[in-house]
Amino acid sequence: MESFRGLRIDREKEGIQARLETLHLEDLSPGSVVIRAYYSSVNYKDALAATGKGNILRRFPLVGGIDVSGVVESSADPRFRPGEKVLVTGYGLGSDHDGGYADYVRVPADWVVPLSEGLSLYGAMALGTAGFTAALAIQRMEDNGQRPDRGPVLVTGATGGVGNLAIDMLAGLGYPVVALTGKREAVENLKTLGASQILFRQELEMGQRPLEKGQWGGAVDTAGGDTLGWLTRTVLPWGNIASIGLAGGSELHTTVMPFILRGVSLLGISSADCPMPLRQRIWQRLATDLRPRHLNQIVTGRVSLEELLPIFEGMLAGAHRGRTVVKIRDDEG
Repeated sequence: MESFRGLRIDREKEGIQARLETLHLEDLSPGSVVIRAYYSSVNYKDALAATGKGNILRRFPLVGGIDVSGVVESSADPRFRPGEKVLVTGYGLGSDHDGGYADYVRVPADWVVPLSEGLSLYGAMALGTAGFTAALAIQRMEDNGQRPDRGPVLVTGATGGVGNLAIDMLAGLGYPVVALTGKREAVENLKTLGASQILFRQELEMGQRPLEKGQWGGAVDTAGGDTLGWLTRTVLPWGNIASIGLAGGSELHTTVMPFILRGVSLLGISSADCPMPLRQRIWQRLATDLRPRHLNQIVTGRVSLEELLPIFEGMLAGAHRGRTVVKIRDDEG
C-alpha cells in the first residue's frame, strides 16, 4: 500500500476544489481499522461537500464520501480481522474524517459494522446512507405506533434516493404509499416501486389554517420548509412524521395545534450519530424484511472515482434520480 487514489476536497483561493490525488496511509485521518474499499455511493451531503455549496466539511483537506463498504485490510482492534467484509456510514466520515472516496479508508473501530448476511458489498452501497436513513425513519415510526391500517404514508422528494427506497420499503411492508414529486416523467417508476397514488408538488394546495383536513397516516419527509409545515397540518390523529431533509428549506412554520389536538409526532431522523445497537439492527433489517424489492431499478448510475465530479452538480440541480454507486474496485473482495 505504497500509494493509492483518493478524491480529496480542499479550500483554495478560487474556492472549494475537489480532485483525484495520490495519497499515502499517513495522509488519512487516524483510526484502528484500515479498510480496502470496494464501493461507496453518492449522497446529497457528498455533493454539497465536494462543490462547496454547503457548510459540510469541518477541516481541509479531506477525502470525501460519507459511505464505504470493503474488506478489512488491517486492524488493531480484536473485534475485526483482516479479510472481514464491513461497511461504514455516518459518524464523521466524509465531513470531519477522511471518507470513502479512496482505495483505502482508515476509521475508528467503533464506527465499523460487519456486513449482514444476505448483503453484498455492492448491495450495501446501493443502499448506503440513503437506504439506512429510510429504514431508520420506518423503524422510528413503527416504534411510535405506525401501522399500515392507520392510513397511507406520504413520501416527499419521492424521486431521490431516500424517497425511492422509502416507497419500496413501505410498500413491501404493506403500507399504502403516496408519492409527492415535481417530476411527471417519474410516475410509472414510482408506481413500480409501490406508490398507489402520485401527487405533484406544482398542484399542491397547502392551505393556511392551523389544521387542514387529515389525509395521511404518516409521512417520510425529505423536503422540510413549507412542505413539512403542511404535513403537520394534514397528518391524521396519532400519525408520525419522520423528518429527514431540508431540500425545500430549513425553517418550519407551524403551530402546536397538530401536536396537542391530534397527537401528531414529529420524529427527527439523524443517521450520522445513530447508536451502534440500533445501527446494527437497521442493517440487519435491510438484509431481511426491509430489503428493497426493486434495488436494481433504484440504482440509476454506477461510476468510478474518476467519473464522480460531474455527478455532484446534477444532484444539486435536481436532475438526479435514484441512487448512484461508486465502484472503487472491480470485484467483491
